[in-house]
Amino acid sequence: MATSAATSQRTELAKHCSSKDWSKAIRILDSLVSQNASIQDIWNRAFCYSQLELHKHVIKDCDRALQLDDSLLQAYIFKGRALSALGRKADALLVWEQGYEQAQHHSSDLRQLLEIEELLTTAKQGNENVSHEAHGSITLQSESDSLSNGNLIENKNQDNLGAEDESCTNNGDKSVILMKTADKFDSESELNGDDRESNKFDGQVSGSPDVIDKLSYNSESCNDSSDASESCEKVFTNIGESSESVNVAEILTKSSNKFAFTHEKHEGRKNKKFCVARVPKTKSISVDFRLSRGIAEVNEGNYGHAISIFDQILNEDPAYPEALIGRGTAYAFKRELDSAIADFTKAIQFNPSAGEAWKRRGQARAALGEFVEAIEDLTKALEFESNSADILHERGIVNFKFKEFNAAVEDLSACVQLDCDNKSAYTYLGLALSSIGEYKKAEEAHLKALQLDRHFLEAWAHLTQFYQELSKPAKAQECLSQVVQIDGRFARAYHLRGLLFHAMGEHRKAIKDLTMGLTIDGANIECLYLRASCYHAVGQYKEAIKDYDAALDLELDSMDKFVLQCLAFYQEYWCKRLHPKNVCEKVYRQPPLRESLRKGKLKKQELALTKQKITLIQAADSIGKKIQYDCPGFLPNRRQHRMAGFAAIEIAQKVSKAWRSLKAELKGSNKSNSRYGKRARRRERLNMPSQNRGGAGCSTSTAVETSSSYGIVDDRSSSRSISWQEVYTLAVRWRQISEPCDPVVWVNKLSEEFNSGFGSHTPMILGQAKVVRYFPNYERTLDISKTVIKERTYVYSKTDQIIHLLKDGKLEEVIHAKSCSDLYNIVGEDFWSATWCNSTAFEGKQLEGTRITLLKMGEHGFDFSIRTPCTPARWEDYDAEMAMAWETLCKAYCGENYGSTDFDALENVRDAILRMTYYWYNFMPLSRGSAAVGLVVMLGLLLAANMEFTGSLPQGLQVDWEAILNLDPDSFVDSVKSWLYPSLKVNTSWKDYPDVASTFSTTGSVVAALSSSDD
Repeated sequence: MATSAATSQRTELAKHCSSKDWSKAIRILDSLVSQNASIQDIWNRAFCYSQLELHKHVIKDCDRALQLDDSLLQAYIFKGRALSALGRKADALLVWEQGYEQAQHHSSDLRQLLEIEELLTTAKQGNENVSHEAHGSITLQSESDSLSNGNLIENKNQDNLGAEDESCTNNGDKSVILMKTADKFDSESELNGDDRESNKFDGQVSGSPDVIDKLSYNSESCNDSSDASESCEKVFTNIGESSESVNVAEILTKSSNKFAFTHEKHEGRKNKKFCVARVPKTKSISVDFRLSRGIAEVNEGNYGHAISIFDQILNEDPAYPEALIGRGTAYAFKRELDSAIADFTKAIQFNPSAGEAWKRRGQARAALGEFVEAIEDLTKALEFESNSADILHERGIVNFKFKEFNAAVEDLSACVQLDCDNKSAYTYLGLALSSIGEYKKAEEAHLKALQLDRHFLEAWAHLTQFYQELSKPAKAQECLSQVVQIDGRFARAYHLRGLLFHAMGEHRKAIKDLTMGLTIDGANIECLYLRASCYHAVGQYKEAIKDYDAALDLELDSMDKFVLQCLAFYQEYWCKRLHPKNVCEKVYRQPPLRESLRKGKLKKQELALTKQKITLIQAADSIGKKIQYDCPGFLPNRRQHRMAGFAAIEIAQKVSKAWRSLKAELKGSNKSNSRYGKRARRRERLNMPSQNRGGAGCSTSTAVETSSSYGIVDDRSSSRSISWQEVYTLAVRWRQISEPCDPVVWVNKLSEEFNSGFGSHTPMILGQAKVVRYFPNYERTLDISKTVIKERTYVYSKTDQIIHLLKDGKLEEVIHAKSCSDLYNIVGEDFWSATWCNSTAFEGKQLEGTRITLLKMGEHGFDFSIRTPCTPARWEDYDAEMAMAWETLCKAYCGENYGSTDFDALENVRDAILRMTYYWYNFMPLSRGSAAVGLVVMLGLLLAANMEFTGSLPQGLQVDWEAILNLDPDSFVDSVKSWLYPSLKVNTSWKDYPDVASTFSTTGSVVAALSSSDD
């Protein structure tokens, strides 16, 4: 039966070739090749493609034939001709030379030897009039036919495909074919060899002359020697974007995410003969010719005209897969993706073996964000061409977009094995490898892309972001300098450098680059919002308002951009992680600046240096840089360092005054009446302003906070004690002013969100991505989670229901779990378990620490994170604990060792400071910034006790995680003291520093002092 079917197919093939119906011939050959990839069928298909001038297909099939038999002369001849037609003369010459060498050693066909010799002679003479007619004979054979000495044997029972070629000669730049059409198609068809072929579709078509290979993310023009600045629009994919929305316009128009055609330059095609099938008297123009013309129209961007051509073909034959694929592609370029998908689907229905239709439908579905369906279609396309580097590339990028990073790495690795010159595949491979934590391999992949093309702007942009995320700012800046040298109008480079400078606290430098970016792309809301926040931070409020307003007025095309608009409108919603729609429903845009303010000159925040200010700035810079984490993902930020130094000095000054007052009170009164007793501690404290900064857009601002002085605890506090919260509020306020667009607020001020348990969320794994900052804590967190589960014997579901694990040996399995995947499979659903903190204030009590949460994300991913919900009950527990820790510290210092400079005598004071720090980090009472604030207060309290930290934080250590992952304060103290105490030295020189609150008495002076760090 199989032999009979094959014979029938070959009979049909012979008929189609005799009538020069090359499209249908190719369709049959596709089927034969998929069944048994014989060299004869591959070569026959190459010949059919040559008749349709689909040169890249000719090259592909010739390469495939030569892999099976490298002495096949006709393959060298046709491959060289195809390369020459594409303008790649040097490559063509090289191929013919290889063929000639093979002919001398292996060929017994003198005619082919003479033919290739003639081609070589003509090419070397620079004669551009190379004939594109098929001189060689090619035969259709059954599977039983054989090859002899590398030459194809003629089968007398089959038609010679090359014998009846008819051509139209072209005596000028254009081939003008005048035909009167019975179907009123066109009276004149003007075909320019240069223009048509320079935009010829590329790719493997299953039975389709419509070779639209790059209907997707990869642009062939980004993978060949064509000028990237001409043929590639630029795109940059952000690794750090988390829930990414799909921008169809971006996917269709940008180089890494688009449906694209090749833009290869061509030389000397003036005298090229355009081969056309014989036109029957009953039909004025062949279907193949119209199909080729439709393809050419798509290549030239005439999508409407192309669709009309395909419509006429489909009116005659609605079941013509090639025309459906062509029309679908034209629709895709017009962004009519639903229509495109409908055409590709019909093509598949009429010809399920049309791999091209599967591929293009997958690409169109990817553009719509239908990633699951897209991957299914591209996987099906690979069944027809398993070693297609192009399809692997396509699927790899879709997998990356779908955040299936492991699958993306697999596909893209396979792609570059097959196509080692695919620079786009290498740069996306770098992005995917970086996402799964393979940083060395990721860097190598990015560098390989640049090795292939030093002018590949997107690769430079991706490498820039890679270095920034790994906290290598110098290398990131080197990359951006290269980009600007290559293309000074590449707006993305200025945006990236603005982001880098902003992250390093150099806001004025960021403003310059962002301004340059906006002169190139004025509608870039990311640049606009970031520049507004930079203006805001350095005190140029008029310019900030202008940019915020401009961001609000932009027409947006994606949810991500809408979120930025919402942030510009009402930042507290960002802090609360509410959906942007709530902004529209619950808040109103603020009125513009009053006319009086518009006319008046807003004073620029400039720092008038005095001796006192210089002294404080130098001291702040020295002290503040000690908060820098030496870990991937934490860029050094000079502005934040200065902020930390100022805050630590002010805390030391304020706390020292409070301790001095307390010491005096202790001397003059009975300890039992001390205001630091438990009863006094629980009384209502003196009226204290809200801990959140005021200002426009903050619902927690109060009238008290609108005064010009930024100090929370004024000099009158020296006559009374201050609470632990007032101490930390000093650091909070500095942190708020240093970066006004960061939502650093006390969680208990978030109205109803506090009652429902708003809290922090810090992921180590997100989907398949390893979060660069926090993944180093993964193994330890997993071990702590197992310890907690073993101790508790249960976990909580995401609806807070208890899941018992004592049955079926699950507890034992938990102990042996090697990964969060193992842990999830044991429990069988989303869950969380909470660490505990042993209380100091209440003997035997355990406070809820951090919730270690494991949620399933997609088919292969997880959200493995720590979460800290702050509910009123939890807040009350930790408030009491922090109050006790603060009281213990005050008593330790204000006792007999008050004012001591004996390091050993201050041991209890040091331990008390660390215990207080431990509870702060487990408390996590801020919406964000708790880690920095905790470290700043710790340094300030040590300084108040005459101890200065002179070292640096150990490499890889994050103090907040050290506290979170210890279940007892003593174990945290023991852990930290091993590196902290040796770096402490007794120092009282800080007492000579000018008073911070009076030296920088206004918010304006604080902003100016912080902003001078990047002057």
